[in-house]
Amino acid sequence: MSRTITIDPITRLEGHGKIAIFLDDDGDVQQALFQVPELRGFEAFAVGRPAEEMPQITSRICGVCPTAHHMASVKALDALWGVQPTPAARTIRDLFYSLFYVEDHTLHFYFLGGPDFVVGPGAPAAQRNVLGVIETVGTEIGLQVIGMRKRIRDVMEFMGGKTVHPVLGLPGGVAKAFPEDKRDEVRQLGKDAVAFAQFSLKVFHDVVLGNEDYVKVITGGAYEHATHYMGLVDDNNKVNMYDGNVRVVRPDGSEHSRFPIRDYAEMIGEHVEPWTYIKFPFLRNPGWKGFVDGAESGIYRVAPLARLNASDGMATPLAQAEYETMYSVLGGSPSHHTLANHWARLIELLYAAEHVVELAEAPELTSKEIRNMDLGVPNVGVGVVEAPRGTLIHHYESDERGVLTACNLIVATVGNSAAMCMSIEKAAKALIKGGQVNDGLLNMVEMAFRAYDPCLSCATHALPGQMPLTVEIIDPQGDVRQRIVRS
Repeated sequence: MSRTITIDPITRLEGHGKIAIFLDDDGDVQQALFQVPELRGFEAFAVGRPAEEMPQITSRICGVCPTAHHMASVKALDALWGVQPTPAARTIRDLFYSLFYVEDHTLHFYFLGGPDFVVGPGAPAAQRNVLGVIETVGTEIGLQVIGMRKRIRDVMEFMGGKTVHPVLGLPGGVAKAFPEDKRDEVRQLGKDAVAFAQFSLKVFHDVVLGNEDYVKVITGGAYEHATHYMGLVDDNNKVNMYDGNVRVVRPDGSEHSRFPIRDYAEMIGEHVEPWTYIKFPFLRNPGWKGFVDGAESGIYRVAPLARLNASDGMATPLAQAEYETMYSVLGGSPSHHTLANHWARLIELLYAAEHVVELAEAPELTSKEIRNMDLGVPNVGVGVVEAPRGTLIHHYESDERGVLTACNLIVATVGNSAAMCMSIEKAAKALIKGGQVNDGLLNMVEMAFRAYDPCLSCATHALPGQMPLTVEIIDPQGDVRQRIVRS
């Protein structure tokens, strides 16, 4: 007899989602759906707001990645008013964003994704968390994790007024100069962050890569998809989190396109499905072909592994060395192994820490020229950064007063939405056979989306109160057996 397995809620992510797995009469997986039962409303209620409020409004989308929304929004305002930030403002923004990256990637490895490997994918659910990680690597290491995040957040609070919802960015600049007497503190913090990133990579090498079974899971076909990849790159095609052009490569690694963010709408389309509130962006060339991978599919991926795949390397030496090591182990670039996102994320952690050290030495960091007030008449502005979860795009249109008339957000998680659906279904079909299911197997299905570090509140933020919702129970023949409606 056929049956349905529901994982609801899915765990160790931001937001709410569920996985419905449909088994056939033999107990094998016929279909698996990744559903997001939240409705995003930010684009709608942004209309009519003064544009300068958007860096504060959009940072409220999510408490995990408010800095990414704040920075993408500020860059969209730069473009809206046609103004370039001063060198000091750009450096302060870049430093603030690099500190955020160190803090965020540390959070994911030790709190969200790392437990699946450091503790083990088949460990009891009660141990697959940060406490299990600390028990495995030692209490002293746990204190280092907490201490590093606290130091970074303290500096970010000083720079941005708030850690979670910063008030740093303004069109053409920033709200606060960086004082010379704080330079030594940030310089030392950067050096300590480099050492911490190197230690975290050592944990990954020792615990994950040192375990043959884990390596087989990472490189196995259950977590592999050949897609296009997208990420920001600098003039040398090196990974850049704050600025640059968008580069897309095909599944074979050849360049598909390289474009300034103002042209994104010509390159990216957005598909919708009736069974979820999340959108599915795709490349207009070759177009939407459904939930399939390959060179003829328009599905692309973002996030750490995609950024590294879309680049020609890292812009700092230690991260570049680890980049080369990763691809030598994985068989070259691009790598299609979804779980390698965890390794790529630690390489980015090291890069961000090295970049903090670089920016701490920048002469312009402490300049008092922190804002360019040569603002034009507002019209259209598009801003982009690489959020920890992938390429984040903010697009605003306004009247001549700067009041928004249109808003479109392609958030990082949405860039991976189609791929997450494919990854979950492929993992479920590979792992669940003959109706034999246990907690460890279901966790390994969840690992298929957890590698992307999704933020579903960013992707489909709920409007206040209860939303209309329809739940359908579907049999293996596709017939609706039961429908529950909340109006």
